[in-house]
Amino acid sequence: MSAAESLDAELESFRAEARDWLAKNFPPSLANVDVAMASAMAGVKLSGNAGLWQERMGAKGWGTPTWPKQYGGGGLSPAEARVLTQEMNRIGARNPIGGMGVMMFGPTLLECGNEEQKARHAPGIVTGQVRWCQGYSEPNAGSDLAALRTQAVDMGDHYLVNGQKIWTSGAQYADWCFCLVRTDNTKKHEGISFLLIDMRSPGIEVRPIKLISGFSPFCETFFTDVKVPKENLMGPLNGGWTIGKRLLQFERAGLGSGGGSAGRGGDARGLDQIAKDYVGVDDKGRIADPDLRARIAQHQMDAKAFALTIQRAQAEAKSNMNPSAVTSIMKNAGSRLQQDRAELLLEIMGQQGLGWEGDGFAGDEIAATRAWLGGKAVTIYGGTYEIQNNIIAKRILGLLDHQ
Repeated sequence: MSAAESLDAELESFRAEARDWLAKNFPPSLANVDVAMASAMAGVKLSGNAGLWQERMGAKGWGTPTWPKQYGGGGLSPAEARVLTQEMNRIGARNPIGGMGVMMFGPTLLECGNEEQKARHAPGIVTGQVRWCQGYSEPNAGSDLAALRTQAVDMGDHYLVNGQKIWTSGAQYADWCFCLVRTDNTKKHEGISFLLIDMRSPGIEVRPIKLISGFSPFCETFFTDVKVPKENLMGPLNGGWTIGKRLLQFERAGLGSGGGSAGRGGDARGLDQIAKDYVGVDDKGRIADPDLRARIAQHQMDAKAFALTIQRAQAEAKSNMNPSAVTSIMKNAGSRLQQDRAELLLEIMGQQGLGWEGDGFAGDEIAATRAWLGGKAVTIYGGTYEIQNNIIAKRILGLLDHQ
């Protein structure tokens, strides 16, 4: 048997194992239900069948399939992880373990943290029991993130943190925060450190910000004389900028691969099927409005091409934990697709796509309206559309600034 045949046989053996385990452990009532996103938006712990599914996936390590087993992960190869995803998709099983710990901080922790930090923090992420938030942006340090002023002063056995962060997603629910702080005021980029802060520490105040969608996923976070143990410094002192940039690559990889759900609304069907219900069909069974039909077809082709590009990038990568500057392309393309879908969905629904609340609108219709409003942010968070274009120009196309 050749090496390729042996690998195929191993993958098929794993496929049978995964299919059997899912059949025994996945609650059918959760088919096509994104319990991780629902939990994150509501800020509540999962219970019932959702809690059971999360517990089982966490214990198996398959919520973070390629993470090392020594930290609670699945220990799967990228090829095995793809097989697992295929088998989950086949029965409509969604990963119940997600959030910033999985998408952003966890991969950075595994790459940049020391053994004590990995052993302490990875298991809570793997099981979905510990929530993380991101302390990056400040009122005067957004796109120019390196201008941040939140101070961490060395007090001997701890750091004393004072300052303000903004747009800290899920801070009102988070247990921990991975935070960029200034530890040297004489340098800009080289004066920033990466600090892990317990959100239950005295001196932390969180104020949710209500968005036009009616939700409050983002917050203002204030630090007043917050004591942080020295062992919570991740990476070298004043070396946080490099770690912070690496984490952003992981974030953009997640957002670009469809990790975000903004713009999808409450109806998971294809736009063509939804349009036939609202607009009607012609004598050939096509969407009755030819202009809308053409634009939906174009969007679906773009979405399919994007999905295939993601699959190709994953197949070509040696590991799905090593994103590069290409994530900026994926982030921009993916966020635009989300927004385009939301715009088309509201147009399809007509006046039924203008509902905020009330008996005159179905739940999916209200969800679509709010998702359209909330989705305006996807080209801003995780690095704005313009910042990603700068990264693409400089690091991928090799273009230089001209004075």
